[in-house]
Amino acid sequence: MPQPNALDFYGYDEQLTDAERALQARVREWVATRFMPRVAECWSAHDFPMDLVPEMGELGCFGATIEGYGCPGLSSRTYGLVMRELERGDSGLRTMASVQGALAMNAISFFGTEAQREHRLPAMAKGESLGCFGLTEPTHGSNPGGMLTTATRNGEGWLLNGEKMWIGNADVADTAIIWAKRDDLEGIDPMSSRAISGFLVPTDRTGFEASLIENKMSLRVARTSRINMKNVEVGEDDLLPGARGLSGPLRCLDQARYGIAWGALGAAEACLAEAIEYVGGREVFDRPLASYQLVQDKLAGILTRLVECTGTAHRLAELKDAGEVTGEQISLAKYANVDMAQEAARTCRELLGGVGILDDHASFRHMANLESVATYEGTRDIHRLVLGRWLTGEQAFRQQP
Repeated sequence: MPQPNALDFYGYDEQLTDAERALQARVREWVATRFMPRVAECWSAHDFPMDLVPEMGELGCFGATIEGYGCPGLSSRTYGLVMRELERGDSGLRTMASVQGALAMNAISFFGTEAQREHRLPAMAKGESLGCFGLTEPTHGSNPGGMLTTATRNGEGWLLNGEKMWIGNADVADTAIIWAKRDDLEGIDPMSSRAISGFLVPTDRTGFEASLIENKMSLRVARTSRINMKNVEVGEDDLLPGARGLSGPLRCLDQARYGIAWGALGAAEACLAEAIEYVGGREVFDRPLASYQLVQDKLAGILTRLVECTGTAHRLAELKDAGEVTGEQISLAKYANVDMAQEAARTCRELLGGVGILDDHASFRHMANLESVATYEGTRDIHRLVLGRWLTGEQAFRQQP
């Protein structure tokens, strides 16, 4: 089987620093030796290997770009490399790191007080404490500004009421970042998106309940839950004071989408490497399957799109570290790279023939996972409408006031 760097057709890895190569190799080896021997079992059991979470912390997978507080302080490119290696194993593995770091920890880093950062981030960076990010609701996915969760003033604090859906890590989290609409902001309609604030909610609070979503056919190696809140008490110390309005959670989502753009590369590379190995050893009509023109054409098509999307990810990293990246650029990379990975997984599963549906091969698992990855953090359609708005100056979908 070609090693992952053998698929680096344009030599992007040659631009990496020694430290980046070393970390990439370390994470790749960890995924291969610690995670992959258990992935089929976890997929079947609809579970995540929670005992590996502290090891992920030791590798620097959580809060990777945050400076200080025990966090790695990696560059955007280095963080992207880590996400690529995690998703080479499984989208659920990268999802664990994305929810913990890009969403929960970044929300605290971006919008929290110094005391909140010092109290929570070091343990989260080590994987000793887990967080989740409660934004999406059962009836408000692509339109998060329409959320119905409320924060009602109650003396010196608030009472949270509402429901969140499709929340990664929620049933194992110690702290939930909950986004809700406040009723105490002067001059702001409490049902408008301008009333949204973020709260740090310990998951052992009375009235807070997280339950695992069963029967998923995709992203099975990830714990995805629904949250119900009934008069959950939070105080001033639980408020994230730096976040006001929908721009707060959307800033965190951009961090997660950036990681997804890199992660999709890993999923595609895993499928392509598996397909190349299989067609080289499978004989059809007394010839290797790899010798047929149709097969080579399909492999070449996957490689072509993979090279294009790898270039997008590397350029996006440069823009991000220079402080010049835009939300529209992240939108393009998220949907385009996931589109590419979906096509690669489907084509590689096809090349594997009947054995492609067995759990000792990866392409079908990646193919199923990427259906979820294509949906969360903004669907393909929403991201294309974001780009359409940039191109035309016209809003094609209704924005919550």
